[in-house]
Amino acid sequence: MKLLFVCSRNKWRSLTAEKIFEGLEGYQVRSAGTEDAARIKVNEGHVGWADMIFAMEKKHVHRLQDKFPHLLPGKRIVCLGIPDEYGYMDEELIETLKTGVSAYIELP
Repeated sequence: MKLLFVCSRNKWRSLTAEKIFEGLEGYQVRSAGTEDAARIKVNEGHVGWADMIFAMEKKHVHRLQDKFPHLLPGKRIVCLGIPDEYGYMDEELIETLKTGVSAYIELP
C-alpha cells in the first residue's frame, strides 16, 4: 500500500511521518506539502500514486480537494488533526503520528 503524508511545508510533520513509517513491510511512503514554499510540493503524481493520504490538518484536505478533485475518487483521505506546533522528529509528534496512523494501518 502506498501512503502519502501531507502538511503545509513538508519540513516537520509530514517529513517526520515519512521517516518513521518508511521501511514498514508492505508499505511505500512519501511526503509533500501544500504550500508554494514546501520542500516538496504535492503534485498530481503524488496524489495519483497514493492509495491512502494522511493530511495533518483539515486545511490540507481542503487544498487537496480543491487542486486535485479529479484524482481523489477512490482514495482514502484521513485528517490526523495534528497542528503545526512540532519540530522535525519531535518525540511527541512521533507518538501522535503512530497513534493516529495505527487506527488505519497495522503497525509492528
